[in-house]
Amino acid sequence: MAIVSMTGRRAVLSDLLPGARVRDVALVLGGAALTGLTAQVSFPVPGTPVPVTLQTLAVLLTGAALGPVRAAFAMGLYLALGQLGVPWFAPDGGNATLGYIVGFILAAWVVGALARRGGDRTPLRTVASIGVGTLVIYAVGVPWLMLATGMDVGTAVAKGVAPFLVGDLIKVLVAAGLLPAAWKLVGRREF
Repeated sequence: MAIVSMTGRRAVLSDLLPGARVRDVALVLGGAALTGLTAQVSFPVPGTPVPVTLQTLAVLLTGAALGPVRAAFAMGLYLALGQLGVPWFAPDGGNATLGYIVGFILAAWVVGALARRGGDRTPLRTVASIGVGTLVIYAVGVPWLMLATGMDVGTAVAKGVAPFLVGDLIKVLVAAGLLPAAWKLVGRREF
């Protein structure tokens, strides 16, 4: 069964909520706040300036649930307010991790666009969508890490990707369980 919104595009979970403008503002604020909250679950990794956090899971779930535009705005707001002093970036990160946060904007948009095309409806599609979003975060974060620290490519991958692969796989699997379950919960309604 196809899920089609009033504009003829596929829905994301947040499209099922009433009140378009108020809903959009609340969802953008909520996505940014969720990301900031999950960033506080942060553990330093010895030998790297990049901590383990839950914020990437929040970014990717926000992308799928809010769609590309609202999710990108949520991550842009998260970045902007963090740069203005809201203390919601991971406490261990510093400038070396700012590229990952910039990557959140693009990753949220990409995952949201994939969700619009049904990329969050089944576990396998969700694994692919969230996996692509994770790669986007790395694609922006690792070059920034290299510039901020002077690391070469091999060192940046060893310190900015390798220690996080198992955790990111777990996050992908969590999302693959949550998103299709959320669609079943709402009954895949047409509207």
